[in-house]
Amino acid sequence: MGFYLILMGPQGAGKGVQAGFIRQDHGNIPHISTGDLFRAMKTRTDAFAQEIQAILASGKLVSDEITCKMVEERLAQPDAHAGALFDGFPRTIPQAEWLEKYLSAKGEKIAAALLLELDLYDAFRRTFGRVTGADGSSYNIYSNSEGITWNWVDHESKAFPPRLEATVTATGEKLARRADDASADAIIKRLDAFQRDTAPLLPYYEQRNLLRRVDAAQSIEAVTAAIRKILG
Repeated sequence: MGFYLILMGPQGAGKGVQAGFIRQDHGNIPHISTGDLFRAMKTRTDAFAQEIQAILASGKLVSDEITCKMVEERLAQPDAHAGALFDGFPRTIPQAEWLEKYLSAKGEKIAAALLLELDLYDAFRRTFGRVTGADGSSYNIYSNSEGITWNWVDHESKAFPPRLEATVTATGEKLARRADDASADAIIKRLDAFQRDTAPLLPYYEQRNLLRRVDAAQSIEAVTAAIRKILG
């Protein structure tokens, strides 16, 4: 039997960090993010990728059917034969039903749908305030600023919002900030999308006794321990 896990939670809940620990604990199964899959389609030239590129360019939503086909293509790759960690999929009930049927046909099933719960205000602070180093080290100006120096720098013409500049105090290394984290509007839209897309899935997985909730407001270590206790 393979190990198939669904990971849900708002931005800032620590899904990326916990995904790394989960993969280590379960045979380094692939972390399948539909966002990553869609971005990868932009570099491909085959007919299926071109179809998706055209939909994205038009501003339309990609259908459940095409999204599921894209995930099916990814699951057919050799590294996914022992399982997968899904992030951002499924987003709708039809996608959840498709995944259940797809795995069942292979004699497989979802081990759990893991929800990292975090207050949306805290999720905003974690996202808007995070900066990272070249080595992947992560900081937050609101909650994890020890060892860094940061300030808001006004644009010389005042035509744009202040820019966050952060450095490692000991070395002077400049820390990076994701472009979408710098936009409060973009963050709010992503939180809105999480609420809209995830809410219908919670009763779906609760009815199947698959939903497992973890308090993501805890430390990284405490969240990891809670997940390991759930997954065994």
